[in-house]
Amino acid sequence: MAGHSAAPGRSVTSRALGILDAFGSDCPRLSLSEIAERSGTPLTTAHRLLAELTGWGALVRRPDGRYEIGRKLWDLGLLAPVQLELRQVAAPFLLDLHTTIRDTVHLAVREGLHALYVERISGRESVPIVSQVGSRLPLHATGVGKVLLFSAPDDVVAQVMRSLHPVTRHTVVDPRRLTEELTEIRRRRYARTCEEMSPGAASIAVPVQVERPSGPLAVAALGIVVPPQRRDLARLVPVLEMAARGIGRELARSHEFH
Repeated sequence: MAGHSAAPGRSVTSRALGILDAFGSDCPRLSLSEIAERSGTPLTTAHRLLAELTGWGALVRRPDGRYEIGRKLWDLGLLAPVQLELRQVAAPFLLDLHTTIRDTVHLAVREGLHALYVERISGRESVPIVSQVGSRLPLHATGVGKVLLFSAPDDVVAQVMRSLHPVTRHTVVDPRRLTEELTEIRRRRYARTCEEMSPGAASIAVPVQVERPSGPLAVAALGIVVPPQRRDLARLVPVLEMAARGIGRELARSHEFH
């Protein structure tokens, strides 16, 4: 992660990129002095570049004076070939799923220790939730996040276990309990949560996988959010799995995964 030392003769472009590189999942909001220190940029230069990056939309200046990544970079990120393709391929499956269940449907990928929501469909009857397209929510507190976590590398799982924190009073923050839950998710191939991220909301999620000669690759997670009192969550799993398989097949046809 960020924190580059100053280098003589650095171009304006490299300094601007260094400022953007100062941000990360462990430090999504930074002050001017923090950005200057982490990027190895003189304070006056950092101040000038921050003004330009904010004016363009790459960064946003918060009321408390700190900066965070702006929407412009998210919009550009959506044009990345794999992510753009994922959203385009998944769109009809998400729409069909939402038409069938009438609850919020969302698609997420792992970004560091967070679930990054790349698409969402909801209606007037859907349960109010905090996730939006572009939201980054904790892996350990969301259905899609837990699906992404069980297929994540061991070092990512270890980092998550060391940084568990409660979002609501129902969030699982005991590493042993979460480890047992991940084992169960691996066995049954879907994840469930109940009011761990948002009061009044339960979720269920399954992996979106692409078949490869070396074995299936989990590229995303597909989830739905419903009222916690709903009793037929398990019956929705086959519907989710069917949509996830369809997305995986279309991705495999249109993109070569190794």
